[in-house]
Amino acid sequence: MSTAELHTLTGAYALHALPEDERLSFERHLGACEACAQEVRELSATAARLGLAVSATAPPAMRARVLREITTVRQEPPSQGRISRAGAAQGRAGRWTAYALAACVAAAAALGGVAVWQNQVAQDARQEARQAREHNTQLSRVLAAPDARTVSAALEGGARGTVVVSQSENRAVFAASGLARPPGGKVYQLWFDDGGTMRSAGLVEASDTDEAVLMDGPVDRASGMGITVEPAGGSARPTTQPLGLMGFPAA
Repeated sequence: MSTAELHTLTGAYALHALPEDERLSFERHLGACEACAQEVRELSATAARLGLAVSATAPPAMRARVLREITTVRQEPPSQGRISRAGAAQGRAGRWTAYALAACVAAAAALGGVAVWQNQVAQDARQEARQAREHNTQLSRVLAAPDARTVSAALEGGARGTVVVSQSENRAVFAASGLARPPGGKVYQLWFDDGGTMRSAGLVEASDTDEAVLMDGPVDRASGMGITVEPAGGSARPTTQPLGLMGFPAA
């Protein structure tokens, strides 16, 4: 990662939303970049204040009243006009200060809601990053398990599927090559074969057709797996003929 790219990570770092490798790279960069260190301190302090903010709804009539009052305020004249009509300008300035204060109050009420939203976005980003790390860790553990066993089979349409099963991890990983994107409004769904009863093992997103997928749920006593095309969101039971069935390898 280039130094220019590292300079752009201050906000994500302040919100603890960086993946582990990027976090480590950025922390090494912080030791040599005072500008980024200062920005992180400021953003962290701001994030803390925003996290304490409470949403407040402005009175319904406030917006209309502020906009109405603004229309009665003349634009300030040029500097010479202000000098020659100092008294009048001072009066207008006083009225404008009151109206500006009212507008600020309205904005502050709205920004309370923005602060809560920003805090929720940061929390969601951290949660998604944590879930992604946990998912990738579990997938790696299955693939690297000493008792991992692999079996492959041809799938309908010329694709090929491979499943890796680890009894010690009680999980399975599925991968396919040459698997076309599902038709519109459809999705690929994985299934565990529990002695002839198919149990859902998760969906394969259209963007993941060439990626290894950690199957949902434990293997338990499943003897194999299958993959079908189902309506978007998946089905409780298979509704189409499977593209392929694979028996799990013996332990």
